[in-house]
Amino acid sequence: MHTLFTSLRILIASFLITSCAQGGNSNTASTAASTDSTQAVGKTSKSLPDSITIAMTGDIMMGTTYPTTKLPQNDGRDIFSDVAPVLSSAHVAVGNLEGAMADKGTPNEFKRAKISSGAGNVYAFLMPTRYAALLSDAGYDFVSMANNHSYDFGLQGQNDSRQALDKVGIGYAGNPGHEYMIKEIDGVRYGYCAFGYNRQTIHMSDEKAVRRIIGLLRDSADVVIVSFHGGGEGGAFRHVPNGIETQYGENRGNLRRFAHLCIDCGADIVYGHGPHVVRGVEIYNGHFIAYSLGNFATPTGISVAGITGYAPVITVTIDSEGKFRSGKIHSFIQQPRVGPRTDASNRVAQEIKQLSEADFPTSPLSISNTGELRLKQTK
Repeated sequence: MHTLFTSLRILIASFLITSCAQGGNSNTASTAASTDSTQAVGKTSKSLPDSITIAMTGDIMMGTTYPTTKLPQNDGRDIFSDVAPVLSSAHVAVGNLEGAMADKGTPNEFKRAKISSGAGNVYAFLMPTRYAALLSDAGYDFVSMANNHSYDFGLQGQNDSRQALDKVGIGYAGNPGHEYMIKEIDGVRYGYCAFGYNRQTIHMSDEKAVRRIIGLLRDSADVVIVSFHGGGEGGAFRHVPNGIETQYGENRGNLRRFAHLCIDCGADIVYGHGPHVVRGVEIYNGHFIAYSLGNFATPTGISVAGITGYAPVITVTIDSEGKFRSGKIHSFIQQPRVGPRTDASNRVAQEIKQLSEADFPTSPLSISNTGELRLKQTK
């Protein structure tokens, strides 16, 4: 998965956009959002493969050393043993890194205030930097940092996370100054960006930013993948509503509008996470959208009881124009201190099937009880 790729760090001068096709100033993994440059990368004219397979997962928090050490068994070496064959067999694999990856750190000012106030559980996740190699070995190519835990240990925690990911060749995006990344893998340029709902992310309700970033990637990459962290949390939020979702006084996004806007602006595939449970999937204008892939590799520090332990890998094959061709929901269920393990009963696929049929009844997507994804036959 990680052979024959190079990271392209792109900078473009900022200007006002009026359509999805227009770009603005770009930001990369090493450049602040305010940096100006005139360098641009043109879209490749090389013919793309007839099909490209993308593997998607949800939240990854492999263990924490704060406030006490809670790491998985065998120091995490077995977390991805069941899922690695699926991730590694795809052309590109993506997920969501839910927390900081650093060997030491101090919780950010918001977490410290909660701790000082005597608030209940204060969740702050600090994964050892050596665990970045577990992601690389499993087959990951990109991870989102646009979530409500990537800033748990402030800017230093984010910087340490990026350095750990850089060392193993995994791309990342989702914070101001690091809005997107482009990587070439086996001759195909993948553009990756990520959006969230909280501070230290690019908010998904900022449609100007969404249009600018995706428009830039559409002009610079062969395949555009968008990640988002949004929606209410918990079993009461299994369904995707119409309109804006709110929880704890936060605007957690109008996810249908956001995902459709991403496709309209040129994204080839959109996947989400954040509710800690799975949600439905749909085909919109020929492109695949997953609204929540739930907790994926969270063996400690996060509940994996019942449906919160449903941990799918969804693989989707697209054609040379980015349109959906086929796919599969690979069912896994998490075990505490272990990680995602094969779900022979396909309960996870059946949950996503039920939610998809309820929430997106007009979608041209057919889902079998074993998780096969196909386009419905038209008469």
